[in-house]
Amino acid sequence: MFAAKRIEEDHKPTFYDELCRQLSGLLHGENDAIANAANTSALIFQTLPGLNWAGFYFLKEPGELVLGPFQGKPACVRITVGRGVCGAAVARRESLVVEDVYAFPDHIFCDGDSRSELVVPLIRDDTVLGVLDLDSPTTGRFDDDDRAGIERIGRIYVAASAWTS
Repeated sequence: MFAAKRIEEDHKPTFYDELCRQLSGLLHGENDAIANAANTSALIFQTLPGLNWAGFYFLKEPGELVLGPFQGKPACVRITVGRGVCGAAVARRESLVVEDVYAFPDHIFCDGDSRSELVVPLIRDDTVLGVLDLDSPTTGRFDDDDRAGIERIGRIYVAASAWTS
């Protein structure tokens, strides 16, 4: 039985090293993409301070992201690629750290309490599978250490999960 351990670490790279170790243990032996997304979002939401949403959007059809497992308030179900932070991350094929969502052109407000956002595309064999999306009620919550750490989390998730067409 897996039990998440509280991470008492102020140094972000070390914090993410431990979070990655915990996620690897949590996903070990399981390859279901939905189950792994559910546990990944729960672990992130439980361990990473200052979040109000953590979850996944999957590229189900060309040009459209569909809501996957998450922790937080109910969310937008469908996002067009290129729209909002999630859609922009897919279109650009790069992670986006948004200090102030009110300053991001075409931001989609699923939760009016969110002030900053971090979105990491999930890519396997040059194919975008979706995104891992984190929101915070604090402006400027995310930085490059968070981006690098969540990119590692995304790679662990993708490597552990089987995808069917």
